Amino acid sequence: MTFFVRTAGRNDLEAISQLLGATWHDTYDAIYGVERVREITASWHSVQELEPRLTRPESEFIVADDGSRIGGMAFAASSDPEKKLVVLHQLYVHPDLQGQGIGTDLLAEITDAFPDATTMRLEVEAANARAVGFYEAHGFAPAGRTDNCGAADSGIPAVVYERRLGA
Repeated sequence: MTFFVRTAGRNDLEAISQLLGATWHDTYDAIYGVERVREITASWHSVQELEPRLTRPESEFIVADDGSRIGGMAFAASSDPEKKLVVLHQLYVHPDLQGQGIGTDLLAEITDAFPDATTMRLEVEAANARAVGFYEAHGFAPAGRTDNCGAADSGIPAVVYERRLGA
C-alpha cells in the first residue's frame, strides 16, 4: 500500500480523531494510564478541537492517505510575524504503520510548507523513546523543557526539540 500526503479536509476529521486516539493509547497508556489518555484524547483530539486547524492562518494540516484509510497526520503553524519559527504541534502515524516512512514523508511535507522558516520546534514526552529517536534521526536536538506539553495546564512534562531549516 502506498500512502500519499495531502491537505486534510473536513471529511477527514473523524478518521484523524480516531487515528490520534489509537496512537495515543498505544504510546501513552503505559505512561499515563488508560483513563488519563482517554481524557486527553477526548479533549485534545475531538473533531471539534481539530476543525479550527483547517482554517488557521499560517498553518499546514496534512494527512497520509492510501485511498482507503488515513495512516498518519501532521499539523504545524507559525505565529512568528517574520515566519522564521514553525512549531510542529502534531505528527502521528498509526501504530500498525510506524517504521514505513510515513512519518518521514509527513515531516518533509510540513517542512516544505514553510519556506521562510529557519527553525522548527516541537515538544515530545521524554518517555516516548520511539518519537525521541525519530526526531533525533531527523536532525532535531534538545533545546529545553516544559512542564505543560500541548496545553498551558496539561501537567505533562516534555522535552523541547529544535532543528535548523534551510541552508
